Amino acid sequence: MKLWNKEQQETSAIIEQFTVGNDRVLDLEIAEYDLRASKAHARMLHSVGILSDGEREDLLRELDRLLEELEEGSFTIEEKFEDIHSKIEYELTQALGQTGKKIHAGRSRNDQVLVCLHLYAKDQILEIKKLVRELFDRLIALSEQYKEVIIPGYTHMQVAMPSSFGLWFGAYAESLVDDLYMLNAAYRVADQNPLGSAAGFGTSLPLDRTMTTEALDFRTLKYNSVAAQMSRGRLEKMTSFALSAVAGTLSKMAMDVCLYMSQNFGFLSFPDELTTGSSIMPHKKNPDVFELVRAKCNRVQNLPNELTLITGNLPNGYHRDFQLLKDSFFPAVETLKSCLSISHFMFEHVQVNTNVIYDEKYDYLFSVEKVNKNVMRGVPFREAYRKVGEAIAKGTFRPDKKLKHTHEGSIGNLCNEEIKEKFNQAYRSL
Repeated sequence: MKLWNKEQQETSAIIEQFTVGNDRVLDLEIAEYDLRASKAHARMLHSVGILSDGEREDLLRELDRLLEELEEGSFTIEEKFEDIHSKIEYELTQALGQTGKKIHAGRSRNDQVLVCLHLYAKDQILEIKKLVRELFDRLIALSEQYKEVIIPGYTHMQVAMPSSFGLWFGAYAESLVDDLYMLNAAYRVADQNPLGSAAGFGTSLPLDRTMTTEALDFRTLKYNSVAAQMSRGRLEKMTSFALSAVAGTLSKMAMDVCLYMSQNFGFLSFPDELTTGSSIMPHKKNPDVFELVRAKCNRVQNLPNELTLITGNLPNGYHRDFQLLKDSFFPAVETLKSCLSISHFMFEHVQVNTNVIYDEKYDYLFSVEKVNKNVMRGVPFREAYRKVGEAIAKGTFRPDKKLKHTHEGSIGNLCNEEIKEKFNQAYRSL
């Protein structure tokens, strides 16, 4: 069934196969939203006199029946349907006859899919925020638990200055705050109702768009009908930048874990059952989980570029190019959620090496500490730097591993409580 069919010659099978694509599978992701939006639309059509009391109640009853089927897992989109929209209208028409055919008044598939995507993006962003919160809480707890454990900090992959596990775990926790800002911005973009914009130019029917905005719990309308249609692609792209931000944090963290697990570092590890081995090397303990988190999140970071290339040179109005966005957008959302979940799970079982700093190869880590102690005694910094450099060159440098860092955000003053407050403010803000 095709909503645009005028009972003329059927489309060629080869054209249909090419143009329908993967919508029958992907549209199950947004089936709930199309049913919910159809209920709001039916109530609105009744309020403006297009549906009678009985027609409204019949439509709402059948839409609720389809929602129940969806929840039970018995709802399917058979091969004869192009998408979720044609499937729902067919079911309503089969059950209600002419009444079922009235549901499309004032709508186009363009604004149908738009409202579904806006509702989907809102829900998914909220789910992702919850997963970010779980990971944040775990990282902050680990930062507090291991705040006294000193590890090397690196620049240019060379031993640089003292850091700590408190600082490392806390760094990724605070980075997630920035990611929340991006998610909140994407949510605000999604929280606008495009329903009633029809094919992108509105309709002569007296629709009450404010009513559907309130019924679907949108913050506001996407008022201009052309602007509403132009949100297709823009919504996915702007959301993808938020997904990419979270993925960037996870990818960098995963890379650190892979380094820190290697024998050359040995900073942390995980129970054997959470790692993998080698088919020929019995000593191997591989960080496969974090390698996959790194790779999957790098793929998510490519999503904004992919969506930009699909939509970047399109004029306003609907184009079939938009159909391809679901192929990348939906899987990326699921990928990011799985990476957040598995990262949280792994860090519940992390094993930290509390004796890293006692290896003599890290002695020069404390050279700046010696310089700063001399500066505090009144020695000019450049002179103190030169003297410590001479001692290192002569092999006479002896590290003092007693540290005293006091400024905000240093290893001695992590400001985790302030970071938690900043996170909570961002989490609550939409």
